[in-house]
Amino acid sequence: MNPSDLTILVLYYSRHGSTRKLAELIAQGIDSVPGCAARLRTVPAVSTVAEATEPDIPQEGAPYVELKDLDECAGLALGSPTRFGNMAAPMKYFWDGTTSQWLSGALSGKPACVFTSTGSLHGGQESTLLSMMLPLLHHGMLLLGLPYTQPELMTTAGGGTPYGASHWSGINGSHAMSEDTRSLAIALGCRLAQTACKLRGA
Repeated sequence: MNPSDLTILVLYYSRHGSTRKLAELIAQGIDSVPGCAARLRTVPAVSTVAEATEPDIPQEGAPYVELKDLDECAGLALGSPTRFGNMAAPMKYFWDGTTSQWLSGALSGKPACVFTSTGSLHGGQESTLLSMMLPLLHHGMLLLGLPYTQPELMTTAGGGTPYGASHWSGINGSHAMSEDTRSLAIALGCRLAQTACKLRGA
């Protein structure tokens, strides 16, 4: 990574790995844009048992996000699996703790996009994507989707919406990611990075 590169934060929560795979594809799209570098981060799980704790460093995958990652990023891709048509509790818990960034306007005017994976075909992909947009709108971010100039939006059978990238993973993550889904995730990352560059140039 070049020190002058724009940092684009790819923040996700993943339980079975499907959302993580989407995050990595979006990061691939970001890294394909000259002058941009993806920063992959995740959030720890939450528990109803007060004594249960997560390790300070995840055993696998991306490091845990810190609030300074929001301050330092030039754009954000936000991803979560679907939980009854909404983002997962760990991701919601993280955003509930971003009042200082909201007060300072740390994310205002920065571009953002969202992505999700679901266990069932009609498991709330679109409502989950819309739910993740809400805190980003409150933070003043500029939301991007996938335009229908991406031909895969017309042919995909397992995910991908104009609201953001998505994947139908199956109940146990048994459904492989289609080429259409992969292409749309990479395209979303590329679009986010290109927009961040244009905004920074302006």
